[in-house]
Formats: sequence, C-alpha cells, structure tokens
Amino acid sequence: MTTPANDLRALTDEFLVTEAMIRQGGGPKAVERQHAKGRLTARERVACLIDPPDTDGTGQSPLPYGRGSLNNFQELGLWCAHGMYEEHGGAPAAGVVTGIGTVQGRRCMIIANDATVKAGAFFPMTCKKIIRAQTIAMMARLPLIYLVDSAGVFLPMQEDVFPDTDDFGRIFRNNAVISAMGIPQIAAIMGYCVAGGGYLPVLCDTLLMTEGSGLYLAGPALVKAAIGQEVTDEELGGAEMHASVSGTIDFKEKDDKACIERLRSLLAKYSKNGSREGAKPSASPDTSAVYDAFKAVPGSQYDARDVIACLVDAQPPGSESRATQGAAAQDFDEYKADYGQSLVCGYARIGGHACGIVANQKKLVQRTMPGGKAGPTKAVQMPGVIYDDSADKAARFIMDCNQRKIPIVFLHDTTGFMVGRDSEQGGIIRAGAKMVNAMSNCVVPKIVVILGGSYGAGNYAMCGRAFDQFLSFAWPSAKCAVMGANQATGVLATIEEASRKKKGETIDEATHKQILAAVHAGYTEQADIRHAASRGWVDRIIEPHKTREELIAALEAANQGWDYSREFKIGVLQT
Repeated sequence: MTTPANDLRALTDEFLVTEAMIRQGGGPKAVERQHAKGRLTARERVACLIDPPDTDGTGQSPLPYGRGSLNNFQELGLWCAHGMYEEHGGAPAAGVVTGIGTVQGRRCMIIANDATVKAGAFFPMTCKKIIRAQTIAMMARLPLIYLVDSAGVFLPMQEDVFPDTDDFGRIFRNNAVISAMGIPQIAAIMGYCVAGGGYLPVLCDTLLMTEGSGLYLAGPALVKAAIGQEVTDEELGGAEMHASVSGTIDFKEKDDKACIERLRSLLAKYSKNGSREGAKPSASPDTSAVYDAFKAVPGSQYDARDVIACLVDAQPPGSESRATQGAAAQDFDEYKADYGQSLVCGYARIGGHACGIVANQKKLVQRTMPGGKAGPTKAVQMPGVIYDDSADKAARFIMDCNQRKIPIVFLHDTTGFMVGRDSEQGGIIRAGAKMVNAMSNCVVPKIVVILGGSYGAGNYAMCGRAFDQFLSFAWPSAKCAVMGANQATGVLATIEEASRKKKGETIDEATHKQILAAVHAGYTEQADIRHAASRGWVDRIIEPHKTREELIAALEAANQGWDYSREFKIGVLQT
C-alpha cells in the first residue's frame, strides 16, 4: 500500500523540523560560549571553508562567516546518535559534522568536531561516524579535511569508545593507512585537542593550529597530578610552542578565519586527481626586484623570502589574511615558518603551476630550544648553513610535496651542513640523511636554481646533479664545489707544502704566500659556475630577472607528460 503524497510531504516536513533541531548542536547558550572564545561553531567553519554554489572556488559571498552555504554541503550521518545517550544529556549528530563539500573546486570529505556538544567529546557513535566518513573518502580517494575542536574521549563511556576495532583507535589507524594510500589529509586545530585525540591531526599530512588552541597528551591539571610539574597551557601545548620549539605544527594562524583562509590556499596547491594540473591564471611580481633582494657579495646577508617573492604568483584576491613576512603580496604558504629557519620551505604557484620551494636562508636566524624550569633557550644559526632541525623540516616537506604530486624547486645558496660538537650531538648526520633519502626518492619533478654557493653535502641535500634533477639553472653569481675557496685553500696549501718538504724544498714566507695565492686562484676557477656548465653539471646559466619565466617553462614541460602515478617509497629513515 502506497503512502498518499500529502502524508509523505507532512512526514518529510516533520523530519526537516527534527533535522533543524539536530543542527543546533548543544543549543544557543553553547553557541554563545563558543563565540565568546572567539571561535566559530563547526557548521560555521564548514560554511566558511567550502566554495559558494556554482563557482570554481574563487568566488566571494556576503555570508557573515565566509564564502559558502551549507545548502552546498552534502552532510552525512546527521541522524547519528539520535535518541541515544539521553542519560548523559544526548549527543546531537554524535557531536561531529561530516559530509562532502567542494573546496577550491575539488570535492573533499570534511570532518568537524562540534564543540557545542560536550566540548566535542567522542561518544561511541562519534567514532563510528568518523570511521564511516574515512571509509567513504578511501573509496573515492577524496581529500580529508579535519576541523579539530575536541576534549577527547567522553570518559563516562570510555569502555565503549576506547578499545575495539570500530572505536577511537581505528580512526588513527585509518589516518596512517589513508596517508600511505596517497590520499591528502589536512587537519586544523581550532580549539582543544587532548590526550589520544592529539594523534589524529599529527598523523595527517599537513597540520594547522590557531593561537589560543591546545595540543597535548595531558593537560596542566593531569601533568601536575602525574609528575608534580606546574605548567601553563601555552608552555605545554600552545600554538607558539608547537610552531617554534617542538616543530609539530606546520602553520600557526591567528584565528579561525585566518586558519580557514590558509587551509583553502593549501588545498589549491595539490595536483588534480593525482596527475598533472593545468595552470591557473596568475599575476606576475616585479621580477627585476631580484637584483635588490639578492646579495652576491661574500659574507653579506639577505632574506630568501624576498627572492621567492620575485618568483611566485601574486596572492588571489581576498587572501590578505595569509600575508607572510618577506612575501606579503605573494601566493606563498610558508611551511613551519618558525621552526628550522635556516631553510625556507613553502607551497606556491609559479605561472599558475602549484609547486613546493626549498630555499637556503641567507641571514642569521634564531632557534628556540626546549628548556627545563628556566624555559626555552635561544641559539643563533648562521646564514646559508643547514642545521639538523631544518633538515628534518625539509625532509618532511619534500615527502608532503610527493604526497601532493607537485614539483619541487630548490634554490641553492649554501655552504653545507653545520659541523661541530653541538651539531653532531644534535644528530646532524641523521637529519641530513633523512633529507637526502626523501629527496632522492622523489617521484615528482625536481628543478634546481643555484643562486650563490652550492657546496659539499649541502649541494647533495638540495638536489645536486647526482640526484635526478629534471632541469638545473644557475645565475652568473653561482659557485659549486666541495667547499668554499677560502676554506679549501688552507687545506690544499698544507698538502702542497708537505709534499714539497718531503722533496727537500724549504718553504719560506714568500713561497707560502705564493702557494696560497696559486691554490686559491685555481680553486676559485674550478668553483666558478662556468667551469660546472662547461662540464655539463648545469643545464643553463640564466639572467636572474628571467628566473620566473625559466621556471614557468620548466614547470610546463614537466607537467605536460610527467608520470605522477608512480608510488612514492622511501627506505628506512634514521628518525
């Protein structure tokens, strides 16, 4: 027997009323508390993240919280936990919003904790709902976006949340498996992420965090009870600490709006469908400014970001919140900007082509070291030198570029890896080997530009000639050798003098100076980039102000037929 149409319409209306109530989450007062913290609700975040209807992802909307409309969001599992957990006050939609939405023209699975429902705590159905969303994403290879704001497991029901194959731990297992499948995962912490729940975002490919948020395995109260240590939220797991000391997060953002702007920008810098991506319209920077940005005089310093700003596209309209130092008007998302600062890494567009950039920083920078009761300490790092923290950062970044299937541009100006007791004890060889391993096993195009020095193992780590460069360019200012002429001269002169003494020759001061001058001149000639180019170690010497157009041509050539389907594999990493 069929249901009369009018009865079905009435039943549908009844369902819609209930769905509207479910979408209220924890209710108006809980929403007010969320707003009082300067944070958006889960559905407001989703509306801010997704594209507006009938656009390619670049349009704008007068909505108070951003571009999209939840009418353009295919929400899944809305009825999860309906009528359940009443003894605990209920859990509308299981305290999490999941569904498929379009971000930058690409359909993504979005998973957003609803902090208005029991502070975003995980109920049994919360786990099952998230696992279902992950399963759907794996089937269709949809990128996953996690908007994290959760107090962790709902402790009164821990035995039903924690242990089994369809419970909390399965989510983290899926994170790892999805990453190995090459499916993009980006997490943004915009509230609290505590205890075991902290592993979800850190198991993702890219991690953002807003100021005022917290990421830690145990909060201040538990830490005091467990080990007697008194510590603040920020010291324990704040965004500043994770950005500059632990290096756990990739991007630190001011607030929800800035975080979502950054997230959208990062989503735009993936290859489409794991293969080549056509260039998007772009605006060119002032490329002639490179002559002011770069300093060729030995011993001089400059900010690598100023050189990058002369190469990458201008920021899309409406993205002012993503401005970064040194590249304020450029489409450049700097990766771990406060960590491992002797290398500058970031995602960019050059001529509309998405790519990664790894550049040696040529100015003094500071490293923040973990500290005890006195707090973190500072250490100065020298220009153009690769340190263990920056090598670790670069290895992770290179792996993510392979996950994104985008080419990598290496900008050389390095004297090599840091030496000495502190560096060796800090694991410079281990970290350097990790960077070389990741770079060697790249399945994406590697394009090299030697701006200044490219010496020793620094040349290797920055994709020297032996490491499958797609194309290599050099400026007339470039130098390439095992070490700088000044350092090499002393060693080679000592060897030469020892050889002469064995033959009975006396080395006086005049002879010593003559040997030094001859060795220096010979080594300087060998280090000259024309020496390298004449032997085929460099493909092309280019004019600095034409670097951008040379890179665009290289990226177009690479993306025309590059096999991006190859699986990225690495051997055993010395972690």
